[in-house]
Amino acid sequence: MLSARNISLSYGKRVLFDEVNISFTKGNCYGVIGANGAGKSTFLKILSGEIEPNKGEVEIGKHERMSFLKQNQFEFDEETVLHTVMLGHKKMMEVQLIKDTIYADANSTEEDYLRAGDLEAEFGEMGGYTAESDAAALLSDLGVEEKFHHSLMKEIPANYKLRVLLAQALFGNPDILLLDEPTNGLDIETITWLENFLGDYENIVLVVSHDRHFLDAVCTHVADVDKSKIKIYTGNYTFWYESSQLAARQLADKNKKMEDKRAALLDFIARFSANASKSRQATSRKKALEKLSIEEIEPSNRKYPGIIFQPMREVGNQILKVEQLRKSVDGRKLFDNVSFSIHKGDKIALLSKDPLAVSNFFDIINGITKADHGNYEWGTTIYKAYLPIENSGFFSKGMNLMDWLYQFVPPYVTDVDDPFIRGYLGKMLFSGDDIKKNTDVLSGGEKVRCMISRMMLQNPNVVMLDQPTNHLDLESIQSFNEGCQNFPGVVLLTSHDHTFMETVANRIIELTPSGTIDRLMTFDEYLNDKRVKELREEMY
Repeated sequence: MLSARNISLSYGKRVLFDEVNISFTKGNCYGVIGANGAGKSTFLKILSGEIEPNKGEVEIGKHERMSFLKQNQFEFDEETVLHTVMLGHKKMMEVQLIKDTIYADANSTEEDYLRAGDLEAEFGEMGGYTAESDAAALLSDLGVEEKFHHSLMKEIPANYKLRVLLAQALFGNPDILLLDEPTNGLDIETITWLENFLGDYENIVLVVSHDRHFLDAVCTHVADVDKSKIKIYTGNYTFWYESSQLAARQLADKNKKMEDKRAALLDFIARFSANASKSRQATSRKKALEKLSIEEIEPSNRKYPGIIFQPMREVGNQILKVEQLRKSVDGRKLFDNVSFSIHKGDKIALLSKDPLAVSNFFDIINGITKADHGNYEWGTTIYKAYLPIENSGFFSKGMNLMDWLYQFVPPYVTDVDDPFIRGYLGKMLFSGDDIKKNTDVLSGGEKVRCMISRMMLQNPNVVMLDQPTNHLDLESIQSFNEGCQNFPGVVLLTSHDHTFMETVANRIIELTPSGTIDRLMTFDEYLNDKRVKELREEMY
């Protein structure tokens, strides 16, 4: 059992939590959601004891152990990888240190050795004798190669450090597991392993994540942080989102009879319960939804940006032709022999095992960098908009948001005035005095929303998105996702967001050092296709 009693926390005039009372029970996984800055990560730190609230207390069951995923990659620089993982079980490591000290001390007494014997038994009960092999197995499951297990943390590649810290959090089957963005730096295969691991987990899990597919796969409940309060809802993220949207529509429909609204909500619960999830938690979630009272379903207070791309014109028959493109960076071949053509209706997910490959490809076809070999040609009917992964160059001059967006008005857009520009910023939730904000003080998420305003202003019929969900909150991600689904033009995207890729793309192109794998199928179909798996092994 884990409970937060009367938790209040303020920073000056800013109130994050006000008299929060909430309990979490064994066997459930809670997805902690909320807008950027709402206090999701702070709440986990309060539960872990890292942050002291102004008022209230956290209660956990007697003898229960809590584990919290740390994000400080440098904290364990002088420890070996294996030892870092085992440090996740502090009590076990303390017992080992005490008994080892007794054995190493030539002056230890018979009483000391009797105590060491008791500690040996306690150490065994905590899994101490298999700790090293258990830690190694966890590391391997998380994709950390065995050759790094005995290396110091400061010596291993940066992309492995977060995996080691995740293994540390999972180690020793803690009674309460707190995970803040656990999928950061993980590939699709490792995320799937973690989904299955948490699906089988029988203790309490709280997870903060912007990965909707991950939240849907692992969560039995949603803990919504909103307006300084936290409320728990049954079901995963998609259930919470769709049910709250349905409730909002019903609230707005004053002409619909109450019994009709009730019947619609009950039908929604029944349908969602029948298809609760493909994850291993499907059974428990289905049972939870069947017990759900419709009174628990409420409209969300969230504000969602309006991301709507309206093409200047329809694309013609010739969109983009790519021939024999090759690119290397610092002697590392990112891709070679890349050739394909884009057709009307294509919404293409671009993949590569090398994270630099797709970004370089996007930069090439946007004229930002040059390929080592090959060429590409855009059709004459194309109006394109590009969201790069790195946007700092667009904000090098400090100016207010109105002036910032004015500079990107394309020559073919006429009759532009302040209300026109304000409208595009308003769609991205910049209103009132927000439009006077200087670009120098914008957060990462605000900068991405500005970049989306810039894209919408261009009225594109082709949009290119390099990691579009980076820095965005779930509300912006959801709107962006739906905007791309409804967009009548062509989309090229790459994203760590599984749901974004699955729901938008109808064609998958993977860039490899040996050529491309090109399939007309969904993202999930691609990941599960036997022939594709064989090709991937051959081409890397």
